[in-house]
Amino acid sequence: MGSDNTRGVIELGDTYIKCLIFRINDDNSSEILSTSVIQSEGFHNGVVVNLTKASKAIRSCVSAAEKQAKAFIKKINVVLEQTEFLCTKFSKHRKINGAKIHKNDVEFLLKEAKRHVTHNDYTQSIIHIFNHNYVVDGKIFIEEPIDIYADYLSHEIAFITMPKNNVKNINQAFIDCDIEVERFISCTFALAIKLLNDNELRLGSALIDIGFEKTSLGLFKNLALVHSMTFPIGINHITKDISKVCSLSLEESENIRNAIDLLFEDRNDLFDEKNNLKEIYFKTSGYRKISKALILNIIKARLEEIFEMIKKQMIITGSNSIIETNLFLVGDGSNLSNLEKYSSNFFGSNVKKLSKNYKKESERKKDEEFAACLGALHVIKDGWETEAIPESINKNNQKVSFFDKIFGIKL
Repeated sequence: MGSDNTRGVIELGDTYIKCLIFRINDDNSSEILSTSVIQSEGFHNGVVVNLTKASKAIRSCVSAAEKQAKAFIKKINVVLEQTEFLCTKFSKHRKINGAKIHKNDVEFLLKEAKRHVTHNDYTQSIIHIFNHNYVVDGKIFIEEPIDIYADYLSHEIAFITMPKNNVKNINQAFIDCDIEVERFISCTFALAIKLLNDNELRLGSALIDIGFEKTSLGLFKNLALVHSMTFPIGINHITKDISKVCSLSLEESENIRNAIDLLFEDRNDLFDEKNNLKEIYFKTSGYRKISKALILNIIKARLEEIFEMIKKQMIITGSNSIIETNLFLVGDGSNLSNLEKYSSNFFGSNVKKLSKNYKKESERKKDEEFAACLGALHVIKDGWETEAIPESINKNNQKVSFFDKIFGIKL
């Protein structure tokens, strides 16, 4: 049976749905009880497109994890990424008039910013609020400037929102499974918490998650998510491009995409001596001459489209300096041969694929497969210092929300 300290995290992807059940012990350590993965149904770009299929897939994934854990969960934390996520930044100000800055000054600015967001666009629901920094009489403070004498206080805040109807539809999918959603967590944020270290998150990093149908960008500075954007283009678009231009099946096109080297090195014997695709790659289609140059141009065109959109976002948000520091690749698309070197040439800086050393290959696969769920687990259990609505579990295993304290409402 389940208990108050048995919790669940579920990642709603377009390809897979993943569930992780864990227990929080009395010493605040966590213990993973089970994991499960199933094919995703009813979702597209993180949005419910078929409620019946979505609910069935959720129930199937959660039930498999519950059976393995020998526990039942009634509440769950949802990790997802949507192309309709919005990242909005605000700066609110307050006169202090030479007095000390108190906690209620900071809370007032946060409350005003939230009111501004909800009043400006009532169609959006807030998922995350991140503190960027505070400006006290023109000086930047990363931490709350409590008890500092000042004349003027500014608070720079970032909001991650998603359409209210999307929230309602996802909630309904879980209600149909008799499960309550505790909170939503951005997949990009969760991945960064799991995969990047504090130094990388503090100094500035860009996390590029190239998935099956979409690519997500997360920009981090001073431990905060400063910008987030998801584009509806992933590695499956490369497969479809090859299939359409070369008149090949999707299976053949995927095999070619996975075998080709982006730096023109033919290590996989993909092409013959005349630089045409070898006959063995024509599994169902009739053989014909398809040149190496054509295949590479198709793949490069789509990758450059993705990278151009990422670079544009960095320029718009004034994050150009991050391009010169830490760019990291994750997701299925990061496995393309020599993508690190190819993307490094494009951005003019060192781009790295995120990976860790493991004693066992099975541990590496499990850690990478459930990276977003594990990052979310950290946020659920311990909170995150720059998130303005941190959630933690007190000694009585009851959730305490910043919203409860300031706004008097439950998340």
